[in-house]
Amino acid sequence: MSDQQDSVLTNGVPDIEKSSENSSVIGIPLGETKPLVPVAKLQQKEIYCSPLVNGGVVDHPQPNSESESDGEDKDSQESVAVEPAVITPSRIPEAPAKLPRSPGQAGPQGDPLSGASVPLKLSDVSLATAEQLWCTSRDQAVKLRMAETGPGSEAPMTIHQMFLKTVNIYGDLPAVASKKEGQWVTLTWREYYQQCRAAAKSFLKLGLERYHGVGILGFNSPEWFISDIGCILAGGFAAGIYTTNSPEACQYVADNCEANVLVVENHKQLLKILQIKEQLPHLKAIVQYKDELQQKLPNLYTWAEFMKLGEEVSDERLDAVVDSQRANQCCTLIYTSGTTGNPKGVMLSHDNITWTSNAVGAMTSLQHGVECVVSYLPLSHVAAQINDMWICMRFAGATYFADPDALKGSLGTTLKEVRPTSFLGVPRVWEKMQEKMKAIGAKSSGMKKRVANWAKSIGLQASYSAMNGENLVPWGFMLANNLVFKKVRWALGLDRCKNCLTGAAPITKETLEYFMSLSLPLYELYGMSESTGPHTISWENNFKIMSCGKVVVGCQTKLDKPDEDGNGEICFWGRHVFMGYLNEPEKTEEALDQEGWLHSGDLGKHDKDNFLFITGRIKELIITAGGENIPPVPIEDAVKAEIAIISNAMLLGDKMKFLSMMLTLKCIVDDNGEPTDELTPEAVAFCHQRGITATKASEIIASKEPAIYKAIQEGIEHVNAKATSNAQRVQKWVILDRDFSISGGELGPTMKLKRGVVVKKFQEKINKMYGMAQE
Repeated sequence: MSDQQDSVLTNGVPDIEKSSENSSVIGIPLGETKPLVPVAKLQQKEIYCSPLVNGGVVDHPQPNSESESDGEDKDSQESVAVEPAVITPSRIPEAPAKLPRSPGQAGPQGDPLSGASVPLKLSDVSLATAEQLWCTSRDQAVKLRMAETGPGSEAPMTIHQMFLKTVNIYGDLPAVASKKEGQWVTLTWREYYQQCRAAAKSFLKLGLERYHGVGILGFNSPEWFISDIGCILAGGFAAGIYTTNSPEACQYVADNCEANVLVVENHKQLLKILQIKEQLPHLKAIVQYKDELQQKLPNLYTWAEFMKLGEEVSDERLDAVVDSQRANQCCTLIYTSGTTGNPKGVMLSHDNITWTSNAVGAMTSLQHGVECVVSYLPLSHVAAQINDMWICMRFAGATYFADPDALKGSLGTTLKEVRPTSFLGVPRVWEKMQEKMKAIGAKSSGMKKRVANWAKSIGLQASYSAMNGENLVPWGFMLANNLVFKKVRWALGLDRCKNCLTGAAPITKETLEYFMSLSLPLYELYGMSESTGPHTISWENNFKIMSCGKVVVGCQTKLDKPDEDGNGEICFWGRHVFMGYLNEPEKTEEALDQEGWLHSGDLGKHDKDNFLFITGRIKELIITAGGENIPPVPIEDAVKAEIAIISNAMLLGDKMKFLSMMLTLKCIVDDNGEPTDELTPEAVAFCHQRGITATKASEIIASKEPAIYKAIQEGIEHVNAKATSNAQRVQKWVILDRDFSISGGELGPTMKLKRGVVVKKFQEKINKMYGMAQE
């Protein structure tokens, strides 16, 4: 039970004692460290901490009984609850006997508490005075949506308190690792903490002001993490900027967060900032964390120079800033993708991050000091940040950074080297794995194909049985597991993976069933930047196909204005709900109602077991000229599942008399992430089955290849046959010359379809389908 008890923070939080001694940074000697207070002395007394704190606590409203997310039974709630009043140091968990896997090294052994750089004390929780549940000013605090007892009542803590707790228990375990000249280089939790403190001092030296931003523009790396956390420790706001952003988009984010410092990966990203730096009145310095500088400029630093800047900044000065931080104050800005205008700065508090990280890890039974993840999705996005940085910090997991070309092909190699215990992929990542395995399977001999098909039928049956709680192992499963499933998991690098996660965009049933057939079920998550990432999660023995799971324990879901089928707008309540949009009170009031519920804009319903199913998005609903409301995603998914050559499908028909669809063909993506004209092996096989030798999309489109167009039309008709009304039938379609991509603007950073961009870009083709004259 020690891990389970520790997974929910007891009502005492670690804080640092003032120390005039310097810490040390790898490669940068900064003096000697002080030893920890002996644990034996801490264990002589237990410390009383009040479960409720002044100035920042609010009772939560009770949702209607129809929509209340009370699907967790009493036992499951009790399993994560803690005694709210008393903490004894003897309950601090011990370091695990077995270290997490670290490629290339065994890792240090011995007492994880020895030699920590900063001594601990246990102190009462303190929150900043707050009047409301939300705010939009950078220097304001908010009331927390705390429950009186049980899940949601845990004591708040800051990022630093969470970090230091992990360092002092698991300080010698691997924290982050990256490849240098082909070898994994690892920082332990203690070394990582010391580097974050050094970065914080350097930010202070550069003039980082309280509540001002540090923009980070680059691919995932230890420097990205250290910049983010160092900024927070120094009292600033960490703000990730997408590497695909234009200079103008970078300028908007940097100006909005009043960035004093911008941290860029390389010369390519630096050039963007140099183009717009004169439009950033708050900017004081730029740091480039990879490669040598191609030109020397005032206030431009290499990473090594930056890390030395703060050597003269005293521990007392940094500690004073750290000690002044409160859990209900902002520490991070997540910028929305800006599909409907300029991106909004989502203000996340210390408590948003620390509480959510703890709650999700506890709910999915993560083990301290054992978990291991691969970081490759954009850290500017909340999903990657929570998964890669913060949950790993709370549970002393190890984060291994993929190469920058991960999505161009190297991710598979990294997975096989690291063998993560958890892996988060957006749907397109899983789809690409599926396509690659299908292409390999298509080249197999007849006997191998028959064995694989037999095994997959057994695997799908077993996965459905497990999903339904039947626990019936079909005959032949063990043989199928040894012949096929184990080999597939090993080949993918997922043989140790307990949680194969998917989120950030819808995924098709076909892809979910494909991985279920390999005895590798994908667990869907659902949430928003505004909910600090996950609101509902699925995990082992707690998942249903096409459902995004159950609400995080301690949070609540309300379905607003449900229709006769139970579909309503999904609204969130809990300590994961954001503070507000920076400097945007009107948009904050649109997102949060008067009671403090976050309105997602998504439509959904619950089943009898309280699994949530997303049924549409209010803003994406197509309202035909006849007044029928049609969610596009189910129809789009059905078309992609029915027609194997189709890569992307986008439904049209808002205010029109009938539905139409734009389609793209599956094409190979080049090393720069650009779709080429070359068809994928699966698409080529689709053509060969119909007697067509085409290998390029242009060959099919230019001649409107009859056999392929006929196959697509038949697939559309099969989908139409299942439509619930004539209004939901697709009557016209067109194949676009090029597949959608991030660089083309049709897809966002997490591969989510930007419908408005697509409509604007292909308006001429849309007009032609509907027979409209161009304005």
